[in-house]
Amino acid sequence: MGNPATDDRVPLVIDLDGTLLHSDLLLESSLLFVRTQPWNAWRPLRWLQQGGKAGLKQRLAEATDLDVSVLPYNEDVLALAREAREQGRDVVLATASHLLLAQRIAEHLQLFDQVFATADGHNLSAGNKRDALVAAFGVGGFDYAGNAADDVPVWEQARSAILVNASAAVTRSARAVGNVHSVMRSPAATAGTWFKALRLHQWLKNLLIFVPLLAAHQVANLSLWLDGLLAFFIFGLCASSVYLLNDLLDLNDDRHHPVKSKRPFAAGLLSIRQGMAVAPTLLVIAFALALWCLPLLFVGVLLLYYLVTLAYSLLLKRIMGLDVIILASLYTLRIIAGVAALALTPTFWLLAFSMFIFLSLALVKRYTELREQRRKGNTEKSRGRGYYPDDLEMISSLGAASGYLSVMVLALYINDAKTMQMYAYPQLIWLACPLLLLWITRIWMLTHRGQMPDDPVVFAVTDRFSLLTGLVFALTFWIAV
Repeated sequence: MGNPATDDRVPLVIDLDGTLLHSDLLLESSLLFVRTQPWNAWRPLRWLQQGGKAGLKQRLAEATDLDVSVLPYNEDVLALAREAREQGRDVVLATASHLLLAQRIAEHLQLFDQVFATADGHNLSAGNKRDALVAAFGVGGFDYAGNAADDVPVWEQARSAILVNASAAVTRSARAVGNVHSVMRSPAATAGTWFKALRLHQWLKNLLIFVPLLAAHQVANLSLWLDGLLAFFIFGLCASSVYLLNDLLDLNDDRHHPVKSKRPFAAGLLSIRQGMAVAPTLLVIAFALALWCLPLLFVGVLLLYYLVTLAYSLLLKRIMGLDVIILASLYTLRIIAGVAALALTPTFWLLAFSMFIFLSLALVKRYTELREQRRKGNTEKSRGRGYYPDDLEMISSLGAASGYLSVMVLALYINDAKTMQMYAYPQLIWLACPLLLLWITRIWMLTHRGQMPDDPVVFAVTDRFSLLTGLVFALTFWIAV
């Protein structure tokens, strides 16, 4: 697709948010500010009140260190700008984002001859952008690529309009002006994109809700199974809400990660606005269903899970040691949620076993991340974490020890007097101990060899050996009843 003019040197003016970028810098900088300074999360509201939108953009640009090199740029728009430069045309960046960020992007891309942006309390949006461009180039003296309703006044004064991922309503308004040259569209988000963003595969972790039912030997109780399924669904909605929020807060760090950079929000496949709308919606639905259908104790556990996860996303994940303990606790909270939903009594042995086994798996996750970092020759502290690649040996020691301690807890549980009374053949349960030892040893050996993916829990429920071991493990307890 060629540029609107090839016989003259009419400048090509390109909008930034939603056009050159599959994102919005105001929202990006706002989320980064909350992520890095959660204790000051109230300040943007004060800045907006004091200096309006232009003042807010300036304060956020000054208070954050947004890495513009990893932002999700629209490759089609970049190609359009490069083609215009090859034709000898001036290429201009005109954006309502603050000048500090716009200039950094221009310096990074090396494509723009001039930059128009919000500065000195003047918000360069809609009519203000139109007036600035008309003053610089005259009516009809430029071609303009944009995407939003605020761009319609600019298109009205441009020679040609280029629509980039514009909505149907904006497209109709632009076509009414009568100067639309071309319409550029990126592939729309699919159900698979949302499936990935909501991390529905992570709902497998919520199967822990059913563990208390199995431990209490209530497998035949249909009513408890129905309550458990409802709790499973509600917990999944809450967890997906948290995953969305976590991805929004971690955009800057995720884009530096070889795998996380492909997440829908980090890659710009889904907009920040969409995430900010869906996350609270899922949360409200989850708590409404919980209040309506399940005991208040379950609602309390669900609220605790959400608050702890939120604290983890904002701050605790950066504290060495505490981060993996929190992860293990979040898994254990799923078991406690099952206890609350099914009105069962938790046992010390079950909760202790859960903490040790999931602490081991959390350390597997950290080891995997750091091993990849060391493989690339990076000796610096990992982004957003409190660990260095040199911590690998200590992490593996702690992780293996925690896994073996879970086997010790299992052995003590088998030898408990109450356990002896619950099973007809309690001696058979001892077979579960070597099985668990084998599985933990294999997990850590695969991790040490670099054969473990980012999430060991998801690996465990998809790995044939782990599934077979789990089946034999469960049969051991079933036969012993």
